[in-house]
Amino acid sequence: MEEYTLRPYQKECIEALPEAGAVLVRMATGLGKTVMFSQIPRQGRMLILSHRKELVQQPQKYFNCSFGIEQGSRHSHGEEVISASVQSLVRRLEHFAPDAFDLIVTDEAHHAAALSYKKIFDYFKPRLHVGVTATPNRGDHQRLDDIYERIVFDRDLKWGIENHYLSDINCYRSKMTCDLRHLRTSMGDFQINDLEAAMTKEKIIQEIADVYHNMAKGKTLIFAVSVKHAEAIAEAIPGAVSVTGNTENRQKIIDQFQTDPECNCMVNCMIFTEGTDIPNIETIIVARPTQSETLYTQMVGRGTRLYPGKEALTLIDMIGVSGELNLCSAPSLLGINLEEIPEKQRMLMEGDLLDLPEKALALADTPLQWRHNAELVDLWAQQQQINLRNINFFRMPDGSLLLTLPEERYLIPPPDECGQVECGHQRVPFQEAIDSLYTFLINEYAKDEAIWNLKRVNTWGKAPASEKQIQWIQKSYPTFDTKGLTKAQASSILNRIFSQKSQIKTWDKPNYQPQAFDAPKEAAQEASIPEPKAQKRTKKGYYVVFEGRKTGVFRDWKTCKAQVNGYPGAIHKKYALKRDADQALKRYRQKKKAVRQMMFDDFQW
Repeated sequence: MEEYTLRPYQKECIEALPEAGAVLVRMATGLGKTVMFSQIPRQGRMLILSHRKELVQQPQKYFNCSFGIEQGSRHSHGEEVISASVQSLVRRLEHFAPDAFDLIVTDEAHHAAALSYKKIFDYFKPRLHVGVTATPNRGDHQRLDDIYERIVFDRDLKWGIENHYLSDINCYRSKMTCDLRHLRTSMGDFQINDLEAAMTKEKIIQEIADVYHNMAKGKTLIFAVSVKHAEAIAEAIPGAVSVTGNTENRQKIIDQFQTDPECNCMVNCMIFTEGTDIPNIETIIVARPTQSETLYTQMVGRGTRLYPGKEALTLIDMIGVSGELNLCSAPSLLGINLEEIPEKQRMLMEGDLLDLPEKALALADTPLQWRHNAELVDLWAQQQQINLRNINFFRMPDGSLLLTLPEERYLIPPPDECGQVECGHQRVPFQEAIDSLYTFLINEYAKDEAIWNLKRVNTWGKAPASEKQIQWIQKSYPTFDTKGLTKAQASSILNRIFSQKSQIKTWDKPNYQPQAFDAPKEAAQEASIPEPKAQKRTKKGYYVVFEGRKTGVFRDWKTCKAQVNGYPGAIHKKYALKRDADQALKRYRQKKKAVRQMMFDDFQW
């Protein structure tokens, strides 16, 4: 067996694993997750579970011990390591003792919530269970917190590229006339027969060939739907070869593709989705539409290996007519959901892969999306069984929740597969982060509840938008169609417009508790608001509290301090004359009232 030297991050991953328990590891395709889990120290036998039959055989080359397979007609015979397909093993559990395995590794662990997996997990009692996934987190996958305790190691595609373990990726989208809207689906993806019929039309084949001639660079790998589809594409491209399950001299063709300068295009059908090492691939054309993030990331993963002289991988997505279908494309590699972006603008999602999140945010952050956001967020929360506490969140393309207030914005990142989120340098349950933000809002932003509380918004927001609201919206977005706009939708749009320059703060107080009005002396000493110097306190002056527990003009510093000490967003200033203090407070209140009036027009505060 070939000796494999672990990279530093692979060693770090193994060191992060606990002695016992059930934990999750996320590692991008191309970073060597199979090599990593083959080196996990074990105190007994090992079971590897795979979702797809083509992955069952693949880990064997990384082990130098007895290796058995449980799949179809193949059966194990007590080997030290057993690789099994879930579909076969779930019917053969009685052949094994519950304590037969010290270590279980579940590949493609994002599928582990399925009943077949749970039956296996309930049966076996290993010391350690490690789930491994390459699928990026977006916050809307099936929760795995009833299986895995936490994520112990996370190295995504972005990390791999930035740390020079994987190639840069330049992304392009090319339209094709294939209509995918009415194709049947099975197990979350298109039925192959329907997809083949749609993709093998002569016009579609020519469109794929034209994209190769006009856009491909260097050695190119094209992913096709079926054997018939692969052969048709290869015939349309002079010098191209097809490799399918029917190809007898497969390895010879692969060797020729890697070394022969005249052989630059290879078309394949499900052969190179996992484990094949062809590092000199410079272009990948995805002519196999899919709704499976796993399949898509594995197709692209064939081209992310580094190679001398290879500046970047050129990734070309063939985009058919998809309507409301959520098809995978380059942004899916980073967990970006294009459903949040108007369909007409999705073709703009091109360029360096690592620049796509910023583009997605800009394209999604539009009045059209703000208008319908509440319904989208509510539907998502119901599907994920999350209580949003009626907070008026905006859901970002990466799954983050953003709350916009008149002066600032708060963001909660998307939850991971174990239902946890990074909050104040610790991981807490996603629901706990929402609950703590709600407590914060109730105590610190009660006066703005009509903005952040959807129940309050819905009591006044169903009426048509006022003329003044529409005027303000059209001032910023002259071409936006305001027909049918409600007061609530208009206020949401105006809220976003007026706060676009305010800083986004990631919510970091999972243990937030409201401060008592009279803080202890020790807390006062640690407060961030400094006391004026002693000699200045003897001078006459007037303290204006613009934002605090109580606003107004105060004659002494002690009273002013009680209003602002520990209050988030507190604003205060000292004036020599009472007249100046009164006028400053009046101007501030008028300005704030005007901003709110713009957003909510004739709503009674």
